[in-house]
Amino acid sequence: MDVFTIAAPGDGPYGITTGPDGALWCTLVHAGAVMRIALDGTTTRFNVRDGGGPALITPDLWFSLLHTGAVGRISPSGEVSLVPLPGVQGSYGVASGPDGGCTYTTMQPPHIGFIGNDGSVATVSLPEGSMPSMVTVAGGSTWCTLNQAGAVAQVGPSGALTIHPLPTPDAGPVGITTAGDGAVWFTEIAAGQIGRFTADGTITEFPLPDRAGRPHAITADPAGGCWFTEWAGNRIGHITAAGAVTTYDLPVAGAEPHGITVAPDGTVWTALETGAVARLTRT
Repeated sequence: MDVFTIAAPGDGPYGITTGPDGALWCTLVHAGAVMRIALDGTTTRFNVRDGGGPALITPDLWFSLLHTGAVGRISPSGEVSLVPLPGVQGSYGVASGPDGGCTYTTMQPPHIGFIGNDGSVATVSLPEGSMPSMVTVAGGSTWCTLNQAGAVAQVGPSGALTIHPLPTPDAGPVGITTAGDGAVWFTEIAAGQIGRFTADGTITEFPLPDRAGRPHAITADPAGGCWFTEWAGNRIGHITAAGAVTTYDLPVAGAEPHGITVAPDGTVWTALETGAVARLTRT
């Protein structure tokens, strides 16, 4: 595994994705910026107006803002625009939506929101104190983790809300993603487990080898299964559709891995909040 320093230790690389231009795009949550990382390693930094704490980022370059009532978007050429969310303290989860729009979560007030390609905004209220976290779209529904409710929320195509409690109490779900077979996978940061929600409504939980590893972000692997980060364990891991887990220790101590993505060439990239990105080349 290789590690590349891209920012100062206090800048906080957090979310990471492969953009429409084939480059990597990474948020710098504490520096108020988004960074483009070209395939040759060249980095270009784009500041976000008023900072705002850019956190998570989608492949079509929508990004959330922890400290601003808005969701942002950056073009491949670096032009930043914001969609204001009146009455909201900040956004966290974000995922690509249909027709060029996006879906997002806010913790206060607790909402799942939808931004149309015309800039329109619609919201669905979630339980108070549930702390909606990351979000994904699967099977025509929008799904998000409810960190403090120990549950996953589902908003159907008609806008109907269903709350799915997890088998493990106080599991603290955070990351969530959609696999190629349509299953929804999520991390349980407080329980040290990875969960899967299939189309028939079955929830399966897979304990990790290190239950104290604090799994955080998760992304689907085009080759099958999912990749995830373990924030406290200082490692990344892969889980197969059958639940077999393989882990990879990061080569630097205390790296604080957060976001994770799989590039088109199959390499796995992880944002390290201490100021770097890590690359795992699969053989």
